[in-house]
Amino acid sequence: MRFQAYRTIDSPDDIDEGLRFLAGVEPRFDYAQELTGPLPLRRRNEGFEALLDMIVSQQVSVAAGDAIWKRIERSGLDKPTRVIVASDEEFRECGLSRQKIRYARALAESNIDYDELRQLPDSEIVSVLTRVTGIGRWTAEIYAMFALGRRDVFAAGDLALQESARRLFGMDQRPSEARLRALAAPWSPWRAVAARLLWAFYRVALNREGVR
Repeated sequence: MRFQAYRTIDSPDDIDEGLRFLAGVEPRFDYAQELTGPLPLRRRNEGFEALLDMIVSQQVSVAAGDAIWKRIERSGLDKPTRVIVASDEEFRECGLSRQKIRYARALAESNIDYDELRQLPDSEIVSVLTRVTGIGRWTAEIYAMFALGRRDVFAAGDLALQESARRLFGMDQRPSEARLRALAAPWSPWRAVAARLLWAFYRVALNREGVR
């Protein structure tokens, strides 16, 4: 049975609603928003290209991820049919490691039904995506947040979110993924807006982008 009882983040009005809720739950979010100003919507297209882009972005800087992805697009390697038949050398020329070449091929061969994926509850989206080699929980949650607009997904394994939370909440150490998930529990059902705010706060605090 398809699951459809959810709301998504589709406009600045949705973000504003989430921010009002978050400020009521945690006053430090109000302080963070004063520093960051308006938050970006950060919505992306759905499907194979979006997931491949996220795989490319794993464990590299924002600038490096942008550069690699532009080379992939120019080479036409952003389509599953091309990924399956392309040589390793074509991928290496774009800047992909041997491991990420393997991940790209696994995604192209996975035959994910992206229309069906859109109908699933958050936890099942993560479950389906993490069955594909090279897609961990971080990538699956980023896809759910940005490509599908899910409003209550929170990528607690993201290092920029962890560092931003450490600074905003005055922690001595960067929180672990488990600790950050526990901290974020009261922010439901707007945890994806909290993530956007923490990424924006990270940019202000460190003058660096935390996510593409």
